[in-house]
Amino acid sequence: MLFKIFKKIAGIFGFKLIDKDLVKNDRELSKYSPFSIDKTLEKLFSDKKIGYLVQIGSNDGKRFDSLNKFIKKYSPYALLVEPIEKDFIDLKNNYKDQKNISFENLAISVNDTIKYLYRVNDKKLKYYDEHIKGITSFEIKHLIKHGVSKSHIVKQHVSSISIDELLRKYLFNQLDLLLIDTEGYDGEIVIDFLSKMNLRPIIIFEYIHINHATFKKLLEKLMNKKFNFFKIDENILCFPTEFEDSTRYLN
Repeated sequence: MLFKIFKKIAGIFGFKLIDKDLVKNDRELSKYSPFSIDKTLEKLFSDKKIGYLVQIGSNDGKRFDSLNKFIKKYSPYALLVEPIEKDFIDLKNNYKDQKNISFENLAISVNDTIKYLYRVNDKKLKYYDEHIKGITSFEIKHLIKHGVSKSHIVKQHVSSISIDELLRKYLFNQLDLLLIDTEGYDGEIVIDFLSKMNLRPIIIFEYIHINHATFKKLLEKLMNKKFNFFKIDENILCFPTEFEDSTRYLN
């Protein structure tokens, strides 16, 4: 009942809450799918296809993290990017015994547009499930549509860098995997990357929170740049067309 009331109030102010059953049903269905990001990553790493990777939106390196176990098992050169200082500290501690890792406490921004991020106040996290800890976003409405009370949200200033500046800073002339999870800003980052860089990595990004107009533009950009892409779970997995036999890594 309380959720229905909150949903109606949110609608008055122009916010649309995510249908919880839709999300839960999609995740439940994914459990029985023969395809998964974990299975794909395991095959790619074991076949030594990933030696250099960048993860944008690394959080603490544990919570809902697809790469943690593969980085620790296979020790690729990894650049992990996380803008929230508290999570960044936890991220570094999580990988403190690991070699070949660089860290950046930054947000990735297109045209220097990201100055602030919205997250749940640490003191209010006790009112929400574990998933809410990982939904820091550039838009306050992203948290509200997940059912977070506006009074529980804090606005945090962050430093930012563009994706091309980041990769040039670290002198990347090879990149095998670019993984992005930025709660809705993924589309802008991928479009910016494809527009400015000649690197041809496998790209994985969460698509379910991307604005529809941006998503359409992104798919067109992927096709124009000759990437094949597939939906797996809540992500899009993109292979450059020159990647040999990419379909065998899907199951």
